[in-house]
Amino acid sequence: MRFLRFLPASVLLGGLVLTAAGCSQNSAADRSGAAKPKPQTPVAVKTVAVAQEDIRRSTVQPATVHPFYAAAIQAKVHGYVKEVRVDIGDAVQAGDVLAIIDVPEMTRQRMTTLAQVDRQRAEEERAKAGIDLAKANVQAAEAMTAEAESNLQQVEASLAAAEAEFRRTDDLVKRGSMQPRILDEARKKRDSEAAGRAAVTSAIESAVANVNVAKSKLAAAQADLKFAAAETVIQQRQIEEIDELIRYATLTAPFNGLVTKRNVSPGDLVSERSSGAPLFVVSQIDKVRIHISVPENDAAYVDRGDSISLVFPSFPAEEAMTVTVTRSMGSLDPGTRTMLVEAEVANTDGRLLPGMFGQASITLSTKVASNMLPARAVRFDESGNAYVYVVSGEDVSVVPVTTGIDDGKTIEIVAGLEPGQTVIDAHLQRFKDGQKVRVLNHP
Repeated sequence: MRFLRFLPASVLLGGLVLTAAGCSQNSAADRSGAAKPKPQTPVAVKTVAVAQEDIRRSTVQPATVHPFYAAAIQAKVHGYVKEVRVDIGDAVQAGDVLAIIDVPEMTRQRMTTLAQVDRQRAEEERAKAGIDLAKANVQAAEAMTAEAESNLQQVEASLAAAEAEFRRTDDLVKRGSMQPRILDEARKKRDSEAAGRAAVTSAIESAVANVNVAKSKLAAAQADLKFAAAETVIQQRQIEEIDELIRYATLTAPFNGLVTKRNVSPGDLVSERSSGAPLFVVSQIDKVRIHISVPENDAAYVDRGDSISLVFPSFPAEEAMTVTVTRSMGSLDPGTRTMLVEAEVANTDGRLLPGMFGQASITLSTKVASNMLPARAVRFDESGNAYVYVVSGEDVSVVPVTTGIDDGKTIEIVAGLEPGQTVIDAHLQRFKDGQKVRVLNHP
């Protein structure tokens, strides 16, 4: 007590206040049984709204280099390889000889067919001679017919004179001016002339028949000539066919390019029915085709002229090539559900090799309306799943979303949100369902 007497009044008053406060708190705690938590203050946030924008889609797919043309050279004839003039990696021009196949059987067959052609030409000459003979026979028969017709005129004149003489004599005999025997002589003469006319008429008919026979023989001779000429043409066509097959024995390059495969050596037996590997493969690589398989969800948006950015692991990243879509298959492969897209690329320096693998980014020409959010407003969990904090009034909801195109600044929301919904913009704090927030802006 003596000690308290010497303490300042302020200290004593403070002690009394603290003692009273402690007693009051203890009394309150004793009455409730536990301390009450302090109410949380709503977190101040900024929000952004889901906006519907027209965007240009793009798709990134593997790309493969193919030769512009690749011809598999096979044998068209049967024989042994006589000579091989090129090897893999050799540059060839259209028409250059790749190999020669020995075909002696065809050479013999050609000689035999040539002999048959000579025989057919001799048949033609014989047929022509037969035509000349038939024409001569026709002329002779026609001359005989003309001669017989001339004789008929003379006979008819003599018959008319004999008939007139017979009638005059008959009249005189009836008058008694002449003896009956003279009438008999006139009758015999008339009958003789009539018989002569019948003979001449028969000769004319025979001559006409001979003319018809001669003309038939002429027609037959002309038909023989046509047949012989047709046979000659057939034999000549056979020679042309053999010559064509003999030309096939010389294998040539179909276009300018490189020999990328050689599967034949001198002395090999080759056949047109061979189902094995081609003898040569010639590839045109001064211009190449880039094949890109586009999946079904992007295939409908690919058009000719769409820009393609090509990157190849063999080249530095800064050497990306920009080309355009040249053509597309127009249908999906039922096995892979992808559509083949092709781009033609000049390759005069030969850097792009057939079979080379790369990556193609196709910027699709079609614009589509999409729900977009700033990239900073989209969160991702440990598994890479995207979600956003949707604000409704003052309450927060954690909503998972499906994302699409991401250009680094904005992200497409494919599913999970509707246009106009507001979400929390960039913020360091994590939020829970039902948590209260205070919106600083109203987008």
